[in-house]
Amino acid sequence: MKYFSLLLLLMFSCSSSENKKLFDIDELTVENIHAAFRSGDLSSEQLVKQYIKRIETYDQSTGLNSILLINPEAITIARALDEEFKTSGVLRPLHGIPLIVKDNFNTSGLQTTAGSVALKGFIPKEDAYQIKKLVEAGAVVLAKSNMAEWAFTPMHTQSSMGGETLNPYNLGHVPAGSSGGTGAAVASNFGTIGVGSDTGNSIRGPSSHNCLVGFRTTLGLTSREGIVPLYLRNDVGGPMCRTVEDATRMLQVIAGYDPNDPITKHSEGKVPANYLTYLDKNGLKGARIGVLRQLMEDVHPEVNQLFDEAIRDMIAHGAEIVDPLVVGNFDSLRAHQWCGGFKNDIANYLSTYVHWDSLQNIDDIIAYGHNSELVKNRLIAQRDRVGRGGSVTTPCADAYTDELRIAFRNAIESEMDRLKLDAIIYPTWNYPPAKIGDDEGYKGDNSQVIAPHTGQPAFTIPMGFTENNLPAGIQFLGRMFDEPTLIKLTFSYEQATHHRKKPNLVQ
Repeated sequence: MKYFSLLLLLMFSCSSSENKKLFDIDELTVENIHAAFRSGDLSSEQLVKQYIKRIETYDQSTGLNSILLINPEAITIARALDEEFKTSGVLRPLHGIPLIVKDNFNTSGLQTTAGSVALKGFIPKEDAYQIKKLVEAGAVVLAKSNMAEWAFTPMHTQSSMGGETLNPYNLGHVPAGSSGGTGAAVASNFGTIGVGSDTGNSIRGPSSHNCLVGFRTTLGLTSREGIVPLYLRNDVGGPMCRTVEDATRMLQVIAGYDPNDPITKHSEGKVPANYLTYLDKNGLKGARIGVLRQLMEDVHPEVNQLFDEAIRDMIAHGAEIVDPLVVGNFDSLRAHQWCGGFKNDIANYLSTYVHWDSLQNIDDIIAYGHNSELVKNRLIAQRDRVGRGGSVTTPCADAYTDELRIAFRNAIESEMDRLKLDAIIYPTWNYPPAKIGDDEGYKGDNSQVIAPHTGQPAFTIPMGFTENNLPAGIQFLGRMFDEPTLIKLTFSYEQATHHRKKPNLVQ
């Protein structure tokens, strides 16, 4: 009996050691990683090694192709953070948390290309502001993710540097663009949290297509410094995560004034002490939410069914639904909002960060070449495009001074005020993810219409799956700087429905 007990003890000890070595990394959150750090069941070094192993096992073998490069210093950084915790007993907000970074964010010591061969070999000296803040909070830059080259398309994620990224839920379909690499990687549990950028769709579209939470925050709440621009006047960088809580933890770190991005001056006095206090499971109770069916004239039947189910779930958890919400002159207000600015914005980026004599403007980029007819056509178009199209002469400006942008926002927020609404909802996409190579299948992208122009915050979270295991998302639009309300509503809906599911990469 004595020897049997000893055998059991040895078996248990071996099992415990093995479990510590092979911690289950599927669907981990910041909270349960930190709990494992505190209990001694896991270290950041072990976690980073397991994520790297997962990337090496699945990313190329499945054809997913979401990762451009793994940070060769990630294990060393994680080991140093483990030593810091061992000495101090204190965990920073994102201590030891592996981060997937879209390849248009400057990363110190790591190549940053925006998917283009023109920037091959460019290694920034400093992190972009948001990356710097995340690293200061303890995050480990684990990998750079593939993206649509120069962020030119919301349809798919394809670049000259990395080829095409597939949707992990169905490899025959797109992950959307342009942050599809981050979307596919975070969805596939290649890292804990991710960051993307959104000019018109590129955080929310890939988050919707990959069953993730995506925060496009108020334009001016977070800095754009060190992010390769598409149209700077619309660009926002932000969280792409598996849970609302983790996205909120990221927002807590990156929000606020950056003197190197003047538009963030508007955030002063509007950032709460702690966004995490708005994670309220009962946040839908008593909320008034408007349904913007003006964006739903052509909706796939399965997406429409999921959206109707989402409304019923909100009502069941105490929300009052105003359906339909009608914004007066909506079509005329949304017209003529886009302004071409890439030509000037990219020249400013190159002169500020890259400093190559051979790469100073869009003509130099064109000369470097590309592997895509779409990219070629977009570059040529952007070379000749500045300002608004057509005969509209209203100057292009930021969300706080552009007359057309202000008028659009005022119309929406005034109607919200009149109806006493907390938020507006609509499907993030009216149609399921398109098939690879099917540009005709790209339709129903609602993210392009409002938030990029008005500057309002818009969050997407999962609302279920259509046929062929394809994710769909629901979007919540709020007032300027009212992220707390959107956090409360999306967290409550998420906790009530639990639509997030991991993909099956073993096929």
